[in-house]
Amino acid sequence: MSNEIKTVTPEEVQALLDQGKNVSLIDVREDEEVEEGIIPEATHIRLGTLPERLDEINKDEEHIMICRSGRRSERACEYLQEAGYEVKNMVGGMMKWEGKVK
Repeated sequence: MSNEIKTVTPEEVQALLDQGKNVSLIDVREDEEVEEGIIPEATHIRLGTLPERLDEINKDEEHIMICRSGRRSERACEYLQEAGYEVKNMVGGMMKWEGKVK
């Protein structure tokens, strides 16, 4: 099994949302960062709380992990992938996101 993390661009995520695809977005930033704006469809689970919140993450679907720049979400991807989850990292994070935020 390859440990390589699959990636997706913010543009690709936007396209999935525009197509009305049912995508799971998980934002792993800190609370104060999320207050500045989160993708409306995203679920907020701080990176540090991932281990105790695994039961909230459906193993049967793919998840796109998001942070500010793409580094923490990559760590989240590594962790979840090792735990048997299907994940992708949104490269560039919210700094590159041009879609809607709430």
